[in-house]
Amino acid sequence: MPTTARVLLCTCPPDAAERIAGGLLEKRLVACVNALPGVVSRYWWKGAIQRDDETLLVMKTEASLVPEVIAALKGLHPYEVPELLALPVEAGAEPYLAWVRGETR
Repeated sequence: MPTTARVLLCTCPPDAAERIAGGLLEKRLVACVNALPGVVSRYWWKGAIQRDDETLLVMKTEASLVPEVIAALKGLHPYEVPELLALPVEAGAEPYLAWVRGETR
């Protein structure tokens, strides 16, 4: 069954994870946020390879809210270029998908 659910991935500093998750939840832009600590990110930034300890936020929302999540993240996230990837959900348990729809605005 087709769904409009999306899974969003966002890395952030560990000390910002609760604030970012809470801000998005309070605005009902996401139904759920899983904060996975202990992520080590290696990446190119301004011509050099960087290494940072981060927390990965795994968020569930509806496709129609992704632009609002992106806009809200700009004010909540401390990075100059925060990571935010929206992945389509191919299928899922209908009660869970209904819950995601019901808990987001």
